[in-house]
Amino acid sequence: MAITLANLFEHEELALRPLNDFSTTSETSITWGAVTELLDPSEFLTGEEIVLTTGVRQKTTASQREFVHRLARNGVIALGFGTGLGHRNVPQTVVKTAQEVGLPVFEVPYETPFAAITKLIAEEQHRLHVRQLQQLLRSHQQLTRTLLSANLSSMLAELSKMLGTAVAVSLYGTQIHGPDLSTGRWHEVPVATGMRDKCTLYLAEPYRHHGLVEYAQSLIGLEMANKSRLRESQRAANGQILEDLVAGTVEGPEGTARLRSLGLDTRQNHVVILIQAGSPGSLLHRLPLPPLLDGQVVCSIEDKLGLLVPTDLSRQAVELLDKYLQTAEVSAQIGFGGSYAHVNGVRWSYYEALEALRHGERVNTPAKLSLTSLLLTARDVPIQDLAQEALGPLQKFDTANKGELLKTLREYFKLDGSVGAVAESLGLHRNTVRYRMQQITDLSGYDPTVTGDRVQLWIALSALELA
Repeated sequence: MAITLANLFEHEELALRPLNDFSTTSETSITWGAVTELLDPSEFLTGEEIVLTTGVRQKTTASQREFVHRLARNGVIALGFGTGLGHRNVPQTVVKTAQEVGLPVFEVPYETPFAAITKLIAEEQHRLHVRQLQQLLRSHQQLTRTLLSANLSSMLAELSKMLGTAVAVSLYGTQIHGPDLSTGRWHEVPVATGMRDKCTLYLAEPYRHHGLVEYAQSLIGLEMANKSRLRESQRAANGQILEDLVAGTVEGPEGTARLRSLGLDTRQNHVVILIQAGSPGSLLHRLPLPPLLDGQVVCSIEDKLGLLVPTDLSRQAVELLDKYLQTAEVSAQIGFGGSYAHVNGVRWSYYEALEALRHGERVNTPAKLSLTSLLLTARDVPIQDLAQEALGPLQKFDTANKGELLKTLREYFKLDGSVGAVAESLGLHRNTVRYRMQQITDLSGYDPTVTGDRVQLWIALSALELA
């Protein structure tokens, strides 16, 4: 605590003499001492200081009264009146007016220079500042030790104790620590983590600024950034295992061992959930997931984020992920597969989730795999090469002539080969549709009206859309 009025009077060498009651402000901290001979020093006052004057310009009782009133209006703690220069004694008008407005007045004898008082205040302020810095440093060290030896929640609990107020943290709109944010009033402090995410530190009101908060922000941001990098690395490693499993490069006992290394019990049924970002460069692979999904297997596979969750948690997990992604403002689609056990079950569920994603909805429910999808997921079948061979000429034609051959072919398949329905859907004449179908035959070498060729074109178009 800084020096107070009572502390000043304890310094006998100053010989200060109180002239009225100062009990109401005796323990108030003095911020500084202002020496002035101005009749109106208001613009130089900030409050909680003492004013020292000899009153050489206060020649009349009116000026003395107005001077005291101005000090009281500006929150001055006390008035120290120096005698022996302008006045032999402190004017009674000053003492009486100060008593009326509740402003303590004390006499400063001629032998005591004002500099001795201001120096004492400055020295006490310096000592207080040093003590505060030492305490702040000790608090910094304690927070760091707690974070390194325990975890972020323990560090935040320690911060709450140090500040004497409740503390909470949210990440991507989901609260990850502290009491319910819907109750009470909270002061919000943003936390920078080096990513485009939304991390916020909440401090219960009434909040008074504390230097420890800035250090806590840095620690939280550093911890979040470290966790993000670790999360991305772990998901990439898990993704390599899942990719090998779904590609069929590991099977049987080896596949079972790989899944168990992820902490998955292959005897139980699991569901694969796939999340696909709606835009490139997404933070999907670093994105933290809701606390309910802590402990589940999460992996990065190609441009998707995959989760392997127990069957009884799958529906709740999908709903939670959908809500969470919307709150975090991450544009993404979710697809999930059926419930299966063992290595082959994980593979089937993955492909069903992949098939579901092709529907393009925000949340895509699983469906049994189609024959086309099975062919597309066979890594050893050159489907993409066959698709490019069949449809590459159509793509080049459309690009060069601003044509719509691929669009017309897509509608033709969608509408079960009905020329009339295609014409109505695209707003064309039937003869225009027929002409386009002939162009498709000439360029691709496959006739859409022939069953065998239609299957070839359908698979090629599906492969093109998947790519």
